[in-house]
Amino acid sequence: MLLDSILIVLGGICVITGLIGCVLPVLPGPVIGYAGLILLHLNRVYSFSANFLIIFALLTLLVGVLDYVIPIYGTQKLEGSKYGVWGSTLGVIAGIFFLFPVGIVIGPMIGAFAGEMISGKKAGKAVKPALGSFLGFMASTVVRLMLTTIMAYYYIMAVYNIYFIS
Repeated sequence: MLLDSILIVLGGICVITGLIGCVLPVLPGPVIGYAGLILLHLNRVYSFSANFLIIFALLTLLVGVLDYVIPIYGTQKLEGSKYGVWGSTLGVIAGIFFLFPVGIVIGPMIGAFAGEMISGKKAGKAVKPALGSFLGFMASTVVRLMLTTIMAYYYIMAVYNIYFIS
């Protein structure tokens, strides 16, 4: 029973940390939130179905991939050339390794801007695709937050069922 309580508390800490991680690029919010669900699942009092865990694992993986793709897509949608898209892509990669976690936010923007400048656009025109990269980052933040909030909902409902329904 003590182990179950410890798993429930640790799971709650993970879910809260996951929510915080959705707005702080240094923490992988959905991954930590999913870890909270796994910890809750490991107790003897409550468990999720295998389908539930698989679906949320796949959603967590998908959101993790989209986190890097959406800023590139934003660059493309706001009139970014091939150079801007490549710059944004390289900026994502560089942002992971340099100036982490701030680099994940500004890397794609700087890369898109630099790529557009290389393609011959004036600075004023190069800003728009860089803005698209930033808007893409903000959109991916919203997606991360939505998924992790849904995980938090299921966690809270499960804990409520453990303590108040059972």
